[in-house]
Amino acid sequence: MESTSIYAALAAVQSELKAPKGQMNTFGGYRYRSCEDILEAVKPILKAHDLLLTLSDEPKVLEGWHYIEATAKLESLDGGCISVKAYAREPEQKTKMDAAQVTGTSSSYARKYALNGLFCIDDTKDADTDEYHAAEGRNPAGVNKPQKQPAPKREAPAPKQQPAQEQPFICACCGKPLQPVTYKGRTVEPAETAASTKKKFGRILCWTCAQKQPKEG
Repeated sequence: MESTSIYAALAAVQSELKAPKGQMNTFGGYRYRSCEDILEAVKPILKAHDLLLTLSDEPKVLEGWHYIEATAKLESLDGGCISVKAYAREPEQKTKMDAAQVTGTSSSYARKYALNGLFCIDDTKDADTDEYHAAEGRNPAGVNKPQKQPAPKREAPAPKQQPAQEQPFICACCGKPLQPVTYKGRTVEPAETAASTKKKFGRILCWTCAQKQPKEG
């Protein structure tokens, strides 16, 4: 095998590997992938490319803090080797965990991020997963899901028409608007005066101007 074969093989593994987030954090309400999820997905691919993956840990103390240094090492049959390191700090205390569990948790974190770095794991969805189809707006059978139609907008009710205001009747003689008048104990409205004077004199007159018109005969 050529000396560059380890890089070509790693590139092939990186392009083929799909490690979906198969775990659910019920407290935070989000999905994540574990170190075990990555290993389960990558092992068949490594076998197909004749590659060997090993993981190792080493405790480190930096500025008084305890860290776990994880190394993900990839080797080919011709002796080629690529490795990536990652760190996870041990907390001072972890509720409901003993010291061994605290260290084990830090180791899992560090190994996962070393694997992420080695295989360049991203959030690309596998085309055969329901998660991919959900992101693409398709169902698993490959049929486009019907798009939700927006709810029809309710038209605002038409404003109520205000009753038309009656135009004032204007006297053709004095130019003043006609006013109600009292005649023989009843009120004569402007409309009645206008109709009466229009018929009698051929033009609209107020009560006062109508009385001034010459009498017939």
